[in-house]
Amino acid sequence: MKALLKHALGLLLVLFCLNISAQTETGKASYYHNKFEGHGTSNGEIFRQKKFTCAHKTLPFGTWLKVTCIKNNNVVYVRVNDRLPKSSKRCIDLTLLAAEKLNFVRSGLTQVNLEIVTAEDVPTEFQSEIELKNKAKKK
Repeated sequence: MKALLKHALGLLLVLFCLNISAQTETGKASYYHNKFEGHGTSNGEIFRQKKFTCAHKTLPFGTWLKVTCIKNNNVVYVRVNDRLPKSSKRCIDLTLLAAEKLNFVRSGLTQVNLEIVTAEDVPTEFQSEIELKNKAKKK
C-alpha cells in the first residue's frame, strides 16, 4: 500500500511539474471598457481597443499569450502591457478586438486557457506597433 501511495504521489509531482513547464493558466477573461481608449497602460503604452494586448496580474510586460476560448476553441495571441488588480477574480482583461475574435463580447466574460508562447510563434496578424505615451516635460 505504501508503494502504491509513493507512486501516486510521484505521478502527481510529475504532472504538477509538467504544468509549470507548460506555463498555462485557466480562468475568466473579460474585456476593457471603451472609456480606457487612449489612456496610458501600466508599461507606458497608449491603450488601443483595436490591438491585441491584455492586462494580467503578474506576467512580465511583453509576454505573449495564446488565449483559447474554452467554449468555442477560438484563439487569439495577445501581448501583456497592463496590470490587473491583485484582487481581481479574472485572470486576463483583453481588448475589444481580442474579445470579438474570441466571440464573447455579448456575454462579457468567458472561460479561457492561457499559454505563454514566444514572439516567433505569434502570427503576424496579431502583432502591431507599440505606441508609447509621450510624457510632457516639466518647466
